[in-house]
Amino acid sequence: MDLETLLSYPWGIMAPEFTILIVATLLSIMDLFMKDKVNRNVLGWFAIGGVVLALIFLIGQFGAPVQMILYDTYRLDSFSVAFKLILLIGTLFVLLLGLDYGKKEIKYRGEFFYLLLTALLGGMIMASSADMITLFVGLELLSLSSYVMAGLRKNNLQSNEAAFKYVVNGGVATAITLFGMSYVYGLTGYTNLFDISDALQNPVVLENGFLLAFAFFLVFVGLAFKVAAVPFHMWSPDVYQGAPTPVTAFLSVVSKTAGFALILRFLLVVFGGAHGIQPLQPLLLDTQIYIAVVAGLTMIVGNVMALRQTNVKRLFAYSSVAQAGYLLVPFATLSIVMFENVWFYLVAYLFMNLGAFAVLQLVTTQSGTEDLRGFAGLGQRSPLMAVGMGVFLVSLAGIPVTAGFMGKFYIFIGALSTGHFILASVMIATSVVSYFYYFGIMTQMFFRKAPTTEAMRVPIGASIVIVIAVIATIGLGIVPQLAIDFFNTNFDFSQIFMRV
Repeated sequence: MDLETLLSYPWGIMAPEFTILIVATLLSIMDLFMKDKVNRNVLGWFAIGGVVLALIFLIGQFGAPVQMILYDTYRLDSFSVAFKLILLIGTLFVLLLGLDYGKKEIKYRGEFFYLLLTALLGGMIMASSADMITLFVGLELLSLSSYVMAGLRKNNLQSNEAAFKYVVNGGVATAITLFGMSYVYGLTGYTNLFDISDALQNPVVLENGFLLAFAFFLVFVGLAFKVAAVPFHMWSPDVYQGAPTPVTAFLSVVSKTAGFALILRFLLVVFGGAHGIQPLQPLLLDTQIYIAVVAGLTMIVGNVMALRQTNVKRLFAYSSVAQAGYLLVPFATLSIVMFENVWFYLVAYLFMNLGAFAVLQLVTTQSGTEDLRGFAGLGQRSPLMAVGMGVFLVSLAGIPVTAGFMGKFYIFIGALSTGHFILASVMIATSVVSYFYYFGIMTQMFFRKAPTTEAMRVPIGASIVIVIAVIATIGLGIVPQLAIDFFNTNFDFSQIFMRV
């Protein structure tokens, strides 16, 4: 590629990514030359400033036409902008939590801040990629950064175990994903998603429908590891328990959002128009039953296993597995409001889950235990924080007048409208099961005696996250149309299929 071609690209479409890259690079250099005794929170505030600046650039891209650069491997469209918005806001909240996390837990705090940004950058690349190579680069950048962050509590055996298990399972998932992609490349001869989609109409490819279905299966299995869908979820409880709490929050929301963005982009653009094993049957309809089974099992196993947990981080790991099951339902139903439902639920999940993790971090840090008993008497010690946690738990359980309820309701209606009555029934049944463990935490907060009457200290970072999350969780539950109107006004998800 010559210089003239490089300069001809509209590099402004990558302004948010360049901002995160530059800030992460500067943070790593600053951390290298800072003395050991200097408080690393200054790096955290610098990272927060970088994410806010990237958000400003991203907001400026709302309503922009579809653009592609680097030989159509990287694109700006409504799909990428919508998911980057969730990724940036989620990372901003995690950074605020990271400011308050104990110095004794993470000795090398500078690493946390710039590794978090590189993981974010990987997720943003995944959201904008239009080529299997750039998709894989983004996926690995996110994954490798996450592996290191999971083991940042270097003197903690659980953290060491978490990092090891995450690396091993992540490596297996990567290998399976690459194997599936190699079949796609072998059948079509292309790595660009739109070229692959066109090539799948070739009669020679149509004669190999079984191989294409096998490739779909492999890619989906590999990506199911990333979003912790059953039966590929076994790494998540140990990783969530062993990783530092801000990292656990990042994995549960931001990493999962990037995973679903990749699944949407890859499966719909590549396989959306592909023929199945029977030439007259679309491949996505052939595979509906498989995705439906995975979604159903993920909801059932996640919620049932959460009932047995006494460690609150493991409980939220299985809760996160269950939430992945709810998010997989639109993929199985393929309703006309699929994009809208997935995006809205991810936004709701962002606020209710990160708000819950903010309270969880405060309680586990100040009580010195990750056991459910650490929440005992929180309603007496810190009534406002207990009420906030109650709002998040009610929303996660899917009880009316919360964002979580509206998100599940939209997905439920989408399942009913396409005739998937069994999946809709599983959604209702598993949501009822979740009441038991979510309300178990509320029982501890409001009906158990506090071991001490001393009020809990709430740092500024956690306070900001909790207040914003409570307002958004209740607001989106009462007036969900605000988010829907925002979505319809600023994003046109049909652009995902536009080549330019």
